[in-house]
Amino acid sequence: MMLQYDPTRCTLCPRSCGGDRTQAKGRCRMPDGPVLARAALHHWEEPPLSGTRGAGTVFFSGCSLGCVFCQNDSISQQDFGKGVSLDRLREIFQELIAQGAHNIDLVNPTHYAHVVAQALEEPLSVPVVWNSGGYDKVETLRALEGKVQIYLPDFKYPDEEGAKKYAAARDYPAVAQAAIREMVRQTGPYEMDGQGILKRGVIIRHLLLPGRLNQAKEVMDWVANTFPPHTVLFSLMSQYTPWGKAEDYPELNRRLRKSEIRAAGAYMENLGLDGFSQEESAATAEYIPAFDLTGVE
Repeated sequence: MMLQYDPTRCTLCPRSCGGDRTQAKGRCRMPDGPVLARAALHHWEEPPLSGTRGAGTVFFSGCSLGCVFCQNDSISQQDFGKGVSLDRLREIFQELIAQGAHNIDLVNPTHYAHVVAQALEEPLSVPVVWNSGGYDKVETLRALEGKVQIYLPDFKYPDEEGAKKYAAARDYPAVAQAAIREMVRQTGPYEMDGQGILKRGVIIRHLLLPGRLNQAKEVMDWVANTFPPHTVLFSLMSQYTPWGKAEDYPELNRRLRKSEIRAAGAYMENLGLDGFSQEESAATAEYIPAFDLTGVE
């Protein structure tokens, strides 16, 4: 399936804003060519992605979703980054592989699907990870089939009200569910190599938010009821810290309580979901690298 993309009327993401990317006028605020904030080995992804050598993370600037609490706010909403050519992007992939990356981990690539498709015309020697907010068009994902081996989507909001309030995207639950189903269709059940490194499959992430334990349970219920056992991996993330515009939302302007973390972890365990749960809320800085153009220039 060919990727349908008009740089003067972009409809890559579910916003379908029709913005002129040649003038950086879309909802994502990004130009047609890739803008990167960092490209380096990262050791704080899920264990089967980071492994012993690290995931080869490539952080794209800009975002079409725009959650108010985004912990990558400086690049997703303040647009820090540097434009690079398509050839330079391919070089970066190879540089990370040469450093020992277990995979090439494309962070927030939704609005650059057209670039990813071009950059991966020649297959890489390691798996490619599509690391997105889960707000992806099924049609766009289908155009990437065979180029992406691992999908790492968030499922942030199971409720339209939360999605509208925190991301101005009331359609997020339906869009994310359809996208995740398509991702699983493409990869099939997850597969590990002999060292416990993920070769292909889907890891569904959910960031536990203050006061939204019930919504976290809804997400886990959906995963358990939608996919047969041992089909997908689930990652329950508990590193939330008030960030971005969260201070404007009193219910989000606090750290997680240990009771919330324990309750969510116990619920995941009781459901028997394969995956990962953080039992304690770690310092956010451990998960967020310095966005300083490392590996880009």
